[in-house]
Amino acid sequence: MPTIQFAGQTIECPQGANLRTVLVRARLPLYHRVARAVHCRGRGTCGTCAVRIEGKISDPTSAENTRLALPPHNREAGLRLACQCTVLGDLKVIKYEGLFGQKDEIALP
Repeated sequence: MPTIQFAGQTIECPQGANLRTVLVRARLPLYHRVARAVHCRGRGTCGTCAVRIEGKISDPTSAENTRLALPPHNREAGLRLACQCTVLGDLKVIKYEGLFGQKDEIALP
């Protein structure tokens, strides 16, 4: 089973699991403030689950590419939407500050 390191914790999940689902079920802090209540529930349209990922995950979906091309995101930042990522191996996941996780400062749990 792949392991995911996020917010100072390490959890296991089945290979092929959706990253957002795994983090939410583990009650890890994927969303900031307002985004905890107001997000797209995994459809790839809001961009609030943006994270930096090290490790093997699925290729970007068309919904993810579209959302990350719109402000406040930009494609060059190298972020991914957790809701659009399939876990294919061990991961290290980093969440940044900002409602959309788009700032340069790493968020602390």
